[in-house]
Amino acid sequence: MEKTLVLGIGNSVLCDDGVGIRVAIEVGKRISDPAITIAEACQGGLFLLEAFLGYDHIVLIDAIQTKDGIPGQVYELQPENFSSALHLSSPHQVDFATALELGKSLGLPMPSSIDIVAVEAGDVTTFREKCTPEVENAIPVAVEMALRKCPAHINHIRED
Repeated sequence: MEKTLVLGIGNSVLCDDGVGIRVAIEVGKRISDPAITIAEACQGGLFLLEAFLGYDHIVLIDAIQTKDGIPGQVYELQPENFSSALHLSSPHQVDFATALELGKSLGLPMPSSIDIVAVEAGDVTTFREKCTPEVENAIPVAVEMALRKCPAHINHIRED
C-alpha cells in the first residue's frame, strides 16, 4: 500500500504564512484513509528529510512569494521548480531543493513522488491567525488541488 504524507508548512500566527497548515487541516477533514497521513510543520530544510522518511508520495502545501505573483494565486509545482542554494554558510540555510539532493546523496529512502501546492502569500510578517482575504479565498482551491494529488485514495474522500 502506497503511503502518502500531506504536509502543510508554515507558521499559523503569521497571517498568510499559515495557509499551508490551514489547507492541510481542511484536506484532513475530507480524507479518511489509513494510508494518508495529514501533518503540519513549521520548519523546512533538513526537517523535511526526516518528515518524508517512510512515505512513497508527498503532497507539500506551503505559502510562496514570487516576484510577480498575485496574493491568492494557487500553483501546482514540482521539486524541479526549485533550484538549490549554491552557497551555504550554515546548515540552517538548507533549502527545500538542497535537502532533497542531500537525502538522495545519502541514500535515504526518499519518496518516489512529491507534489507541491503553493499559495501566493501577501503578508507573512504580521502576527495574525487569519489569512488576508485574497489568500483566505484561495484555500478551497488549494484544498481541491491537494485532494487531486491523492488520486489513489479518491474513493476515501468524505462528501460532508
